[in-house]
Amino acid sequence: MKHKRQTISKKFNHQLALLMGAAFVLITIVPNGVSAQSPWEKLEKRPSTLGLENGTQTLHGGKFTLKLAKASQTVAALSPDSEPNFDFTPGERLKVRSSDSLYHLGDINLRIKRAGDTTWTRYSTAAKRKAIVALPATGNVLAVADLTNTLPASIPVDVKRYWLIDKGILTMQFRITNTSKEDVEIGDLGMPVIFNNIMEGKTLEAAHATNVFYDPYIGEDAGYLQVTRLSGHGPALIVIPSGHTPFEAYNPLLDDRTPRGITFEGFYEWMVHSKASAGKEWKAAEPWNLPTSHIIKPNETYTVGLSFILSNSIKNIENTLAAYKRPVAVGVPGYVLPQDVDARLFLRYGHEVKSINAEPAKSLQVQKLADVKPGVQTYSVKGITWGRARLTITYDDGIVQTINYKVVKPEATLVKDFGRFLTNEQWYENDKDPFGRNHSVITYDYEKHAQVTQDGRVWISGLSDEGGAGSWLGAMMKEFVEPDKTEVNKLQLFVNHTIWGGLQHNSGPDKYGVKKSMFYYQPDSLPPGTYDKSINYNTWAAWNHKAANDIGRSYNYPHVAAAHWVLYRLARNHVGLVTEKDWQFYLTNAYGTAMGMVKLAPYYVQFGQMEGTVFYMILNDLKAEGWTKQAQLLEAEMKKRALHWSTLQYPFGSEMPWDSTGQEEVYVWSKYFGYNDKADVTINAILGYMPTIPHWGYNGSARRYWDFLYGGKLSRIERQLHHYGSGINAIPMLMDYRTHPKDLYMLRVGYGGTMGAISNINQDGFGSAAFHSFPSTLKPDGLSGDYGPNFFGYAMNTATYILNDANLGWLAFGGNLTKSGDEVNTKVTTAAKSSLFIAPAGLWITLNAGEIKDAKYNIRTGAVTLILENADAYTPVAYVKIEQNLPSAKKYILKGYSLNQRKLYAVKLSKSSTTTVVATSN
Repeated sequence: MKHKRQTISKKFNHQLALLMGAAFVLITIVPNGVSAQSPWEKLEKRPSTLGLENGTQTLHGGKFTLKLAKASQTVAALSPDSEPNFDFTPGERLKVRSSDSLYHLGDINLRIKRAGDTTWTRYSTAAKRKAIVALPATGNVLAVADLTNTLPASIPVDVKRYWLIDKGILTMQFRITNTSKEDVEIGDLGMPVIFNNIMEGKTLEAAHATNVFYDPYIGEDAGYLQVTRLSGHGPALIVIPSGHTPFEAYNPLLDDRTPRGITFEGFYEWMVHSKASAGKEWKAAEPWNLPTSHIIKPNETYTVGLSFILSNSIKNIENTLAAYKRPVAVGVPGYVLPQDVDARLFLRYGHEVKSINAEPAKSLQVQKLADVKPGVQTYSVKGITWGRARLTITYDDGIVQTINYKVVKPEATLVKDFGRFLTNEQWYENDKDPFGRNHSVITYDYEKHAQVTQDGRVWISGLSDEGGAGSWLGAMMKEFVEPDKTEVNKLQLFVNHTIWGGLQHNSGPDKYGVKKSMFYYQPDSLPPGTYDKSINYNTWAAWNHKAANDIGRSYNYPHVAAAHWVLYRLARNHVGLVTEKDWQFYLTNAYGTAMGMVKLAPYYVQFGQMEGTVFYMILNDLKAEGWTKQAQLLEAEMKKRALHWSTLQYPFGSEMPWDSTGQEEVYVWSKYFGYNDKADVTINAILGYMPTIPHWGYNGSARRYWDFLYGGKLSRIERQLHHYGSGINAIPMLMDYRTHPKDLYMLRVGYGGTMGAISNINQDGFGSAAFHSFPSTLKPDGLSGDYGPNFFGYAMNTATYILNDANLGWLAFGGNLTKSGDEVNTKVTTAAKSSLFIAPAGLWITLNAGEIKDAKYNIRTGAVTLILENADAYTPVAYVKIEQNLPSAKKYILKGYSLNQRKLYAVKLSKSSTTTVVATSN
């Protein structure tokens, strides 16, 4: 595997030419050598209006070096004193981004109306640039400007912008004075927060060295924006309110002319008020916070602003906020809240809570508990009503904080609904289907309540690629979590007859090869009327038969491998659940698919695959079964890949320019083969794009922003909330946590991603591709699309974690915990009820079959008591595996049982009562 050092845009164009067909060209891409101007070239030729010819001025203060363009006093660079060569802003593109309608840090957007007016008028300092008037700066003021010149003459207010040091903190303030004789209402007030997330033309190494991602806590007065480097290293920038500047909404700046696409997500603005937008562009959406406006009386001045502080690391952001006397909230197990979970909310602030209100009323039940530590106010939170819910917390100093929750059904019920929906509403039967899709779980349009049997992006209805395989992959992984005989019967038909010999070659030189799509567009070879005339098939995405049959896209193989592997697990560990083939058949095909990937789709195996964890699981099972030859061959192929990654500084390439999909598998194999330095690099990178924030939509939501183009119904570049990056990136985060069980931050991020994955399942059981973050939408996408990899992450991750945190006390993620004397009791609430991690013992217990109802941990003796659920018709035996992640810990065994050939404890279950087993250290 030869590594090619290419710029992000060149690499993308190379792969586009090489694979003509992976789902990634719905935006404007100009191949190398083509004379047509790219969007960036067009932007560069626009007339510069920022006045850069007048130079810049450099200012110091608040641990930053601030460079301002003299003519506008907008930011040209913002560098931490600790790393003066790093710029949080896109200052490197200042010249190309110097024309009208391009936002910079220091701009302001307003929507205003005078008393008696019926419509809002929009004003922006970026719309038509003119030189500002610099005013004298004295004392703690670094620079001050009258912005009148760069705003329309009709504006009824005077706007001055101050750059100052406030109590040692670098601060940007806007002072808005009503110069009219009437009341002026500000319906929108937005401050563009412009940071360097533009990766166009960079190598992955350069992007990780120079670029940032940023995510909002849209939490009113307690809100903040965290700006984190792609490398995951510190310092991290935190933007906080100055004075009374609530973070009410977070709005994409879609009128900014910087070319948005695969290499640039777009910019946003911090909105203090949003009433005007909420009443017009956003009127169909339910906002995160109640929209407000502000009335300024004649001659009155209204001041808002943002302050800039630094955290030495991403993990220390909350401690930094607390040090600057900002409210900090920590929810356990997070903010996606199953109705049977007793959650905890810890509030860290120097003022007492005056009131807590839930909206909608009674959607959340909140009760004050004894504080676990001075200064940490503790509450229980219970989800009552399904759907979005908001807590509004008012402190006795007047500060208002909001926390957005998503209340869902108990996990077991939610997953059951998911399986039912997939194998009924999404179950496609048509023995005359010309594409061979009979007996399959097909893509679904929830807004139309209809199966998607045709789409201009052929993979959507072609059962392959993430956008087409997502539904059946979700169905297969559902059975891994919560097997159901009726559903398994259908899925056997699908795997044995639709995948095997259909989607996947089952003989010949291409045996185990996986096609890019079963559906294709070739009207000259099929009867008239086959294709829906209302669908646009005149695009590159309407692959013909030859292109659809291409087996060279490695990313299609993990889905199929997972399907075979799940049926192997069910057949091996249960009785009578899988009947059509034996377990050896499915393990053979899982292994063959893994080997087929490296043989038949070799180019992209140089990158980590989403769901690549399944190959690790297959290898472990090959070893457990004593299939030594197959295990050695598979391990050798995986080591070649890991060895290649070990030579790269940032081994996270993919078919996309930058991606958050390969990190999962890169971590797994790097850790397995002892390349711990690359495992650490991977974890740090994930920390850079996967935050923990007190908001269900962003907590554990790994960065994804283009996949609505390829797997969604509402197709656009947009920060996706809990797209499949959440579920799959949670895999390495939680694996790493289990080797560092005192790192609560890692657990919170990983568990946030795990629960975020199932937040996309609605009350009917439909799983959406992701949630739309634009404030004009704020709803799940209408297509099932590529949701399956997300649920794969949930299936791999679902577990109960028990720990004793130094600051927050005994906690459970995935269970309800009580403590009595030396005994910690936890009722398991996950869907699978098959995995348990006890952090103080470094003990990882997993069940290949059977369920854990309750777990008890004795703090003094270390003994673990498991109460297992009754036997059912297909599960007479529980198979228990014990692993330990603390080298110094005593070895645990299951008392009274011996390990079988697969190194599992076989526990015979009772049909009439629960079974109790005890794990003790010897």
